[in-house]
Amino acid sequence: MAKQDASVGRAWYAIHTYAGYENAVARNLRQRIESLGLQNKIFNVVVPTERTVKIKGGRRVEEEEKIYPGYVLVDMYVDDQSWHVVRNTPRVTGFVGSGVNAVPLKQSEVEELLGRMHEAEGSVRHAIDLTAGDSVVIVDGPFKELDGKVGEVDQSRGKVKVLVAMFGRETPVELDFLQVKRI
Repeated sequence: MAKQDASVGRAWYAIHTYAGYENAVARNLRQRIESLGLQNKIFNVVVPTERTVKIKGGRRVEEEEKIYPGYVLVDMYVDDQSWHVVRNTPRVTGFVGSGVNAVPLKQSEVEELLGRMHEAEGSVRHAIDLTAGDSVVIVDGPFKELDGKVGEVDQSRGKVKVLVAMFGRETPVELDFLQVKRI
């Protein structure tokens, strides 16, 4: 069991789960909290996610992506009972920390992560796997089939600037990231 001193209060903790079972663990843990009446010790269970845009089958697809796969965050007061309930939830492998002692996350880390999740509710992050200097071919638009080099990548807008050789010199062309393909 976890040996915690009385000075440890309410805090956020990370628990490690089997990969791919984060949502199931969160759902099971919420049900256990409800059935065992532990709402006064375990306050919140969060699977950190954000919306991303990826290309699948040549099409733009928006999907929910886990920020930290294999982890669930729990806002709780740690004592032997609450530790035991969380630790013995199916598919939980343990708390992130030293041995059996749960180590709380820093408040700044939690605020940043929750802020990132809240930001992502209204916006979408583009999953662009290109960097400046990559060689690409333009696959759509008026410059189709021209080769170029990536000049800069704008993740927030989903745009890339490609330097294309035209009229004997490199000309920057701003394109949607779906319009280029790495060579």
